[in-house]
Amino acid sequence: MQVERHIVPVTTAADGSATVYTPVIRGRVLAIRYLKTDFDNGHDFTATLEATGEAIMVGTDVNASATYYPRVGVTDATGAAATLDGTRLARDYVYAGGDRVKIVVAQGGNAKTGAYHVVIG
Repeated sequence: MQVERHIVPVTTAADGSATVYTPVIRGRVLAIRYLKTDFDNGHDFTATLEATGEAIMVGTDVNASATYYPRVGVTDATGAAATLDGTRLARDYVYAGGDRVKIVVAQGGNAKTGAYHVVIG
């Protein structure tokens, strides 16, 4: 399996917000690594696929560098939530087919910086 890492630097606006994008990707979103430089503690971020708006993950009240391995719920043929053993929800990767990952930051502080590493495989 080929794995790619896309490093997306972020600088927030005066209100603490920013929106950034990866290049166009094809494959599974394996991980998102947030590297703190000087974002304010307690910032939030949302990662989605740009074209479809499909949710990848939400980070809330983030204070330090962290690595996330996002997975989404799986459905059966009827659209109901699929389970592994009748109780635990089945999860899978988010798949991107010629789309960009959009990362929206809030409450990051005035002109603060950080970076997101999006790992695709």
